[in-house]
Amino acid sequence: MPTREEALALLRKYNESESLIIHGLTVEAVMRHAARKRGEDEEKWAVIGLVHDIDYEKYPEQHCLKAREILEGEGWPEDYIHGVCSHGWGLCCDEEPREFMEKYLYACDELTGLIYATCLMRPGRSVLDLEVKSVKKKWKTKGFAAGVDRDLVLKGAGMIGLELEDLIQECIDGMKEAAGAIGLKGEI
Repeated sequence: MPTREEALALLRKYNESESLIIHGLTVEAVMRHAARKRGEDEEKWAVIGLVHDIDYEKYPEQHCLKAREILEGEGWPEDYIHGVCSHGWGLCCDEEPREFMEKYLYACDELTGLIYATCLMRPGRSVLDLEVKSVKKKWKTKGFAAGVDRDLVLKGAGMIGLELEDLIQECIDGMKEAAGAIGLKGEI
């Protein structure tokens, strides 16, 4: 099984953009938190979250397709590869999320971007004191973080049986655990 250190090195090999690295770290933290909450394999969930966009910087037009090629070339197990690729289901690939972990990644990926942007707009620039209602307010402003596909987030939340507010809270809680590493410790 790939380790976190191997996954991070591989992510950095294919991505120079600090924002993509931070996004990977953010999704990693959320996935780790979600796995722990459910008694699942934290390392597996976290590693898949960390590298889910491994191919995005170099191959945006082949996102998730190149990821499969890269991870197969590294000898990663098929369940990890499918976990990574299925987050692009219906957008850039045909690999449907089957396992709960894959559905969770599908649901939280875009949402973490909206939460991150919400934090940056706050005076303290921190996730540590962020409340769901603040994210919901930004959610309703369609021009805010316009690249976040809100319908996809809602679809993902439905796939895992969570209300949007509960998914937002879980994402916030996961991001709090990595606040320093993802630049959202802020001024608190």
